[in-house]
Amino acid sequence: MGVKAPDGERCPCGSGDVYADCCRPLHTGERPAETALALMRSRFSAFALGQGDYLLASWHPRTRPKRLHLDRDVEWRRLQIVDTDAGAHDDTSGVVEFRAQYVRDGARHILHERSRFTREKGRWLYLDGDELE
Repeated sequence: MGVKAPDGERCPCGSGDVYADCCRPLHTGERPAETALALMRSRFSAFALGQGDYLLASWHPRTRPKRLHLDRDVEWRRLQIVDTDAGAHDDTSGVVEFRAQYVRDGARHILHERSRFTREKGRWLYLDGDELE
């Protein structure tokens, strides 16, 4: 169960677009992510909205956990894309480096990661990532 983002509000991913035109179509399965970056943004929004089912569905089966526990005490606030390497429409793999700001127990934290993505059968999937300092 997640938090419902009103369709007319800005998307949590920070694209500047409204949720209904940005990550919602990916979350509902209306369309797939066209790039690794789009999948990264949609996964951040899914964390922010508590949509664990989407996170598991967009995770590669080889590295996907059996269960995912989303910490309700974490508030995901902001996504900053640092760098991308490949991950375009015609690529089969890509890397997205990002910083995600979150608040837990009243303290601000930053998750800095280089995430790897793969595209199989026309669908982008999160593979894994390396946390950076």
